[in-house]
This record gives sequence, structure tokens and C-alpha cells, in this order.
Amino acid sequence: MVFGAISGMVASLGDPYTVFLPPDQNKEAKDDLGGKFEGIGAQLGIKDKKIVVVAPLKGTPADKAGLKPGDWIIKVDGKETFNWTLPETVSKIRGPKNSKVLLNIMHKDSSKSADLEVVRDDIKVASVDWYMNNVKCQNLNENCQIIKESCASCRKIVYLQLGKFGDQTTDEWKKAIAEIGKELQKSPSEIKGMILDLRNNPGGYLSASVYIASEFLSDGIVVIQESVNQSQQQYKVNRKGDLLKIPLVVLINKGSASASEIVAGSLQDRGRAKLVGETSFGKGTIQEPQELPGGAGIHITTAKWLLPSGIWINGTGVIPDVKIENDEAKPEEDLQLEKGIETLLK
Repeated sequence: MVFGAISGMVASLGDPYTVFLPPDQNKEAKDDLGGKFEGIGAQLGIKDKKIVVVAPLKGTPADKAGLKPGDWIIKVDGKETFNWTLPETVSKIRGPKNSKVLLNIMHKDSSKSADLEVVRDDIKVASVDWYMNNVKCQNLNENCQIIKESCASCRKIVYLQLGKFGDQTTDEWKKAIAEIGKELQKSPSEIKGMILDLRNNPGGYLSASVYIASEFLSDGIVVIQESVNQSQQQYKVNRKGDLLKIPLVVLINKGSASASEIVAGSLQDRGRAKLVGETSFGKGTIQEPQELPGGAGIHITTAKWLLPSGIWINGTGVIPDVKIENDEAKPEEDLQLEKGIETLLK
């Protein structure tokens, strides 16, 4: 009763990201940033008081079941989700490994909803993954494709994927950058650039986004925080990065939100990278978590964040320099990655 009353009071503020978290939901929120939990593996958001899939995490039950960024979750186990908070939704969808949850979803381009049964599993999500790609192009820098084997005409590029900005992100990033640095030292002339993949990255800690952006920027503003009283705090490059000169293209899509939009938007705003893909999710607010007695918590929207140029992307998203969508009918093809490589090599 008490938790319900508090949740109602907080919900009356009208901000979908200011939420009260009962103990179970507060634990789930912290587990999420820690990268280990039981559930289906889908990052969620709220638009127009409706629950929307920001991104299914790669290889998770949500991904395997066919959930896509932009899908609306209409019901969970037969209950309407309209006006639900994010923690409430997550609490209903998560559950023990091997248990089932029934989702009623509507794809972004559909007018009809459909039921989708998903079996929960252990979700362990690393923040960072990278590998070296051999790229072969036709007609100079057009029709570029990744191939497994090396060849005389191949170029090498670094593919670096960042899945979230969580508790382990900075340490995982440091390890990846150290490994990449060794490859760059071995064959600097062969490696033509880097693809930073922020697609389906739902965000996380502001501090981690500043750290990541500082890898590629030599100085200046990364992001501006504007409080309710309109006072501003500038977050600037806070260290000397190891990838200041490598040619860079960043991939984004509608599943790129919050901290990933800070990184992509600031690199674009500062002229450091071209963005390829789709317009991002458009979450331009900052929440401060507070712990409450008994294991409960509350997330309070305390500020909004702006690009270095002062633009607020809330509700509109970061717009890529090169717009391209993947073909959902051909999931084996990654047109956005191919276009990113083509853009990088021009």
C-alpha cells in the first residue's frame, strides 16, 4: 500500500523518467548496470506513455524471439502497459530462468498487435567487443564488404562495439583500447580507420560517456548539463585519449539512447566523426539515483543535457550524416555497417 501510494505521487509529476523503485525494482535497476540478471534482455523506454523497445540485446531471448527497436509492448501477461513506469514494466517482464512471459507487441510499421511468448534466461552482457575486419571494395570505395580471409587488395579497419555505459564499461573499454593499440603499433599503415558501433546502446552513466568521448577528442566540451534553474555545467575532455587521430565513423539507430547519444552527438558536433544509420532515440535528460530505507530507491530527473553547440535532442534524437536503414527482411545483411565502411574509406 505504501509503495503504491509513493509510486502514484511520483507518477503524478508527469515525468516518465522520475520514478520510485520498490526494493525488487531497485535491485533490478542496479543489476542492469552491473550487467547480470534473469530476464529476456530488452532495453525499454517510454514514449507517449507507452512502453517501447529501445533495443534487444544481441543473442538474448528478446533478440531471438524477434523483438526490434521501436516495437510497442502493449500487454505483459495479459495486462495493459499504458501509463506503466519503466521499473514497473521491467519488474513484470523479468523473472526466473526458464520461466515464460507473454508479450503482446506491435511492430513500428504495423497496425495490428500480436502475442509473443519469450522464455527467460540468464542475461550477462559485456559492454565492449571489438575485432579487426578485412574489407574488400568494388569500384574503389563502393560496395565494401567484410570478408573472413585476408587478400592483397583488402583494407583493415577496427570494429568497436559499445553495448551500454554500465559499471564495468570503463574497465572493459581500457582493456579493448590497449589491445587495439597493440594492433595499431604492429601495422599502422594497413589500418584505415575505426567503426564505433553505438546501435542499440541504451545508455547509462554520464561519466562513462565523457570518458569514452575523451578517447577521440583532444580537448573542449563533450556535453553540457543544464539544471532546472538553467545554470549550466560543462563536461570537458578529461584525459588524453589514445585514438585522437584515427579516422572514425559512428553507427547509430533508433535504439541508441541517452549516454550513447552524448558520445555520438558530441563527436558529430565537434567534427570528429561522421554518423551513419538512423536518427537516435532522443533521450536528453539526466536522472540522479537516490537510495531509500529498506532497499527502495528513487530516480529523479535533475537536469537535461545539451550537445556542445547547445542543442537539446530530447524527443528528436541525433540525426546521422548518412541515413540508411537495415532491411529487416534480410537480417544477415548489415547495410548500415557496409555504408559506414564506405563512408570511412572515402
